[in-house]
Amino acid sequence: MPAPLTRIDTSPDLPARSDVVVIGGGIVGICTAYYLAQRGVSVTLLEKGLVGAEQSSRNWGWCRQQNRDARELPMATKSLELWDAMKQETGIDTGFRRCGLTYLSDSESEIEGWANWCDFAKTRGVRSHAFGAEEAARRGEATGRGWKGGVYSPDDGIADPSLAVPAIAQGVLHYGGHVVQGCAARGIETAAGRVSGVITEKGTIACDRVVMAGGAWASSFCRTLGISFPQAATRSSILSVTAGAEGLPPALHTSQVSVTQRSSGGYTLAISGKAQLDPTLQQLRHARHYLPMFWRRRRNLSPGGMQAFRAGHERLTGWALDRPTPMERTRILDPKPNRAVIEETLRRAQVLLPELSKTRIEASWAGYIDSTPDGVPVIGEIPRLPGFFLAAGFSGHGFGIGPGAGLLIADMVTGAASYEDPAHYALSRFAGFGWQKVAEF
Repeated sequence: MPAPLTRIDTSPDLPARSDVVVIGGGIVGICTAYYLAQRGVSVTLLEKGLVGAEQSSRNWGWCRQQNRDARELPMATKSLELWDAMKQETGIDTGFRRCGLTYLSDSESEIEGWANWCDFAKTRGVRSHAFGAEEAARRGEATGRGWKGGVYSPDDGIADPSLAVPAIAQGVLHYGGHVVQGCAARGIETAAGRVSGVITEKGTIACDRVVMAGGAWASSFCRTLGISFPQAATRSSILSVTAGAEGLPPALHTSQVSVTQRSSGGYTLAISGKAQLDPTLQQLRHARHYLPMFWRRRRNLSPGGMQAFRAGHERLTGWALDRPTPMERTRILDPKPNRAVIEETLRRAQVLLPELSKTRIEASWAGYIDSTPDGVPVIGEIPRLPGFFLAAGFSGHGFGIGPGAGLLIADMVTGAASYEDPAHYALSRFAGFGWQKVAEF
């Protein structure tokens, strides 16, 4: 059963022209279109399948500052503000609430690392505090056991992945933007060396600027334009259970399992970092970039199968623009979950939180998490193709920081001053990336 997702109706008609075309209807693409439409920019968002149907509905739903990379923290902080504002602006219900996030551990080194991050966070105006065994016992009461310590971030929260992207897409329509589902972008037209349009399966739409927010598909699309973007995806398997458990925290992380309450009253269960690596030719091509990251994650990564190879999102060869493309053959990336991981996740969750034994599995699914070699997204205009902006490689962090990323991209596309310097996210940082370079992050 796929991840739960709210479906919305949108027009199948493709406008003849828009100022900006956004490719990809995940959280980053939708938020970009939202903030462009909000400021009166003519924008069309193209989604080959359904908005929010890939990784944006398959994640935990955490909207956090805690433990963010310093480069992502401004986006995370801004995103919390924007998640709050969306409902006030248009009545959008994304399921967002600032419930606080609790981390518990028995590892002294892990607790020390969290405490060090809290010290750093104070310099950025972020509230987060580490605690010892006494407070851990109180915050972890539902586990029925003691803990050495943990950390709590009171301003962080959760949104509902089954609601958020479709709801924000309604906001795009509210402000006059276009959302076209079931329409794959096949390529880019240029004039005088600049973007002049997007070729789709329904025809060509003229535009001056394009935002590629295609998630796991972005690298292959970029390659057809002569742009090398190192990206690799891992397959993560998670599940949700029905309502019925009482006294559980709304969001809890431990090394054994992480638990998040859904709007339905049920819970999403996952093992942090646990994933399968489905081999593809693209991974081999970018292996020198990724070996350091895969080595660091070796205890949580296991060999996968041929699902990614068959899906076509990590291919090396291009495609003809006048015939169906891999995006049309695989409208939605819906890989099969690893059954052993699902069973282990449920077992761990019920041991950690006995109340979950009162529930039953509602759904289980997998998703491809698109990652960059340093775990930080690429956001910015590509110099070799003026008017083409890349926003991908969010490395499993995109849902929570989607609104902040969308606002930053909208500012870049329109030339407006923004809240953050986008230089941190430039594609050029991966030149010469390898074992030595990865140690800097």
